[in-house]
Amino acid sequence: MRFFTPGRRSNERLLWSRDIRFVNQLAQELPGARLLDLEGGICLIAPALLLTDANAAEVARASRSPDYGLVSVDSSIPESDRYLIALGAAVQQSGLADRIGMGQSIQVAQTKTLDHFFTLRAMHQVFFQPIVELATGELHEHECLFRPVMPTLPQSISAIVQAAIDTGRSTELDVFIIRIILERAGGLQRAAAAVNAPSPRLSINFTPSGLLDPRFEAHALAAMVHAAGLKQRQVTVEVTEQQAVSDVGPLKRQARALRKLGFGFAVDDAGAGYASFTLVAALRPSIIKIDREIVRGVHRDDAKQALVEAFVSFGRRIDARLVAEGIERRSDLETLIELGVEYGQGFLLGRPAPEPELPRRLPRRVVASLTASRSRRRRTAGDSPGRTSSLATLRRSGSSLSD
Repeated sequence: MRFFTPGRRSNERLLWSRDIRFVNQLAQELPGARLLDLEGGICLIAPALLLTDANAAEVARASRSPDYGLVSVDSSIPESDRYLIALGAAVQQSGLADRIGMGQSIQVAQTKTLDHFFTLRAMHQVFFQPIVELATGELHEHECLFRPVMPTLPQSISAIVQAAIDTGRSTELDVFIIRIILERAGGLQRAAAAVNAPSPRLSINFTPSGLLDPRFEAHALAAMVHAAGLKQRQVTVEVTEQQAVSDVGPLKRQARALRKLGFGFAVDDAGAGYASFTLVAALRPSIIKIDREIVRGVHRDDAKQALVEAFVSFGRRIDARLVAEGIERRSDLETLIELGVEYGQGFLLGRPAPEPELPRRLPRRVVASLTASRSRRRRTAGDSPGRTSSLATLRRSGSSLSD
């Protein structure tokens, strides 16, 4: 096809839409733009300096805001694949892939994207976000957050994971990511040992299907951890929620085997997606991570508070600890502490960073108030589970953590 010919300039962007009038109008304002009519839509490619988010949005507003996708064309991808990948990403971004029958084409683009992703091993990064004991503000462990680096075709880790699931490559992805994370963790362990610092405690994400692969059988995973210089007790295995579990039996046995060897075991995003009470009850994790959508605004939402209380009670019954994800406001933090949540994670407590960092410390008055509240709760046998007077005390303390 002459439209996609060798020797084209780098630094291009591609836009796709079903609205031909909108795309033609935009093309008239972009010198050197190329158009291609496709079944189900129209594609425009132009220099990145001209085809910007701002000018596309301006023309879209004048054209009754049609659906469209606008992405960068990755010039580091072979010429034969780069436009196909960009087109797939643009159609997916528009939200219209299934409606126009391009689901199969999207999978082809996802496959090409993953192939390119795997070639960039040396570029990808691992960030670390602190998980904090809410009663003291002390560090509990860091979650390892894999960050794909694809300079001219940016993809979030969620998009990469979803592409792997859609194309049946989630296990391949897990093996790739876990090896990179363990290499990084081994470096942290060696650095800590060299200065007599405490050994790192880390939480690592797996998809359910990846965790069931023989390469991650409990003893095999323990061997990988040992090879990195770590011990099982330093690692929490965290199962992500993006993938349905059709048969919980094998995953349940794997969770039991991992805990028996000393690993922590966490279920991520409880209360959302596939991480239901039923799944959590079957897996009996040592840690339950409450989804950020439940955490956000919990201080003013009675229904969310009731759900958190249910998780706290549930966790105590199965001997699991609660981690609230996505804590960004002091008011939510105070409510979560009052409801009995023991651990937290979020921008208010510490942002992801390329090196493990200590969390933001809670003010001393807050810590003192919480310590007094715990002592009162121990002395008062009649107190209801998970409820303390710490919320009112916290608010009186004037914490320096701001909304």
